[in-house]
Amino acid sequence: MNKITIAIDGFSSTGKSTVAKQIAKELGYVYVDSGAMYRAVTLYAIKNGLISHDDFNVEALIYQLDKINLTFQFNESLGYAEVYLNGENVESKIRTLEVSGFVSQVAAVSEVRQKLVVIQKKLGEDKGVVMDGRDIGTVVFPNAALKIFMTASAEKRASRRYKELLERGDAITYEAVLENVTQRDRIDTTREDSPLVKAEDAIEIDNSELTLKEQFEKVLQLAKITIEGIE
Repeated sequence: MNKITIAIDGFSSTGKSTVAKQIAKELGYVYVDSGAMYRAVTLYAIKNGLISHDDFNVEALIYQLDKINLTFQFNESLGYAEVYLNGENVESKIRTLEVSGFVSQVAAVSEVRQKLVVIQKKLGEDKGVVMDGRDIGTVVFPNAALKIFMTASAEKRASRRYKELLERGDAITYEAVLENVTQRDRIDTTREDSPLVKAEDAIEIDNSELTLKEQFEKVLQLAKITIEGIE
C-alpha cells in the first residue's frame, strides 16, 4: 500500500494533535506534533529568562538557537513519539498555560521557524507521516497528498482546553483560557512569517459540534479515499 503525507493545520485547541495521533496509529504512520517543537523552544526561552510578560529578548533567543537540540523518541505505551529538549523529556512541561501564553510569540520569530521547518521537512522525507501544526500544508509539506484545516469557535475551543487543564490539576479559570485562545488566534493569523491560513487545496473541518469519534472517522475516511486514489 502506498504511503502518503497528511498535513493537519488549524487554530489552537481544535484537537489537531488528538486526531493526528489517532490517524497515525490507525494507518501505522509516524506522528509528528510540530507544535510541540515550538513549545519546547518556548520552554527553553522561559527557563533561560529570555521571555516574560514584560520582555522578549528575541536577539538572545536567535543567538542561542544552536544550543537547542530537539529530538523525538517513540513511547510504546503511549503509541506516539515524545519531544525531548536537549536530552530531557519535556512532553508534560510544554503543555502548561504558561508555555501556551508565550508560544505564539516565539513561533512568530522567522529564525525559529526556519530552524524547525528544516527538521520537520526531514521527518517527512519518507512519507507515511501525519504532522499537525499551523503551516504544515502551506510551508512544510505544500505537496502533501491530504491537507486538513481544522477550526471551531473560540468559546468551544477554550471550553475543551479548560477541561483538559482542570483534569490535569492546573489551577486556572475559563476566562484566562479563553483570553489565551483568542490572543493566540490573533498572533498566529497576523504574524509576517508563515501566518496561519488555510491552504487552497485543504479540506476544512469545523468540529465545533463533532465528537472525537466523529472527527476521527471523518478524517480517516478522507485519508483512505486519498490513499486509494494514488494506488
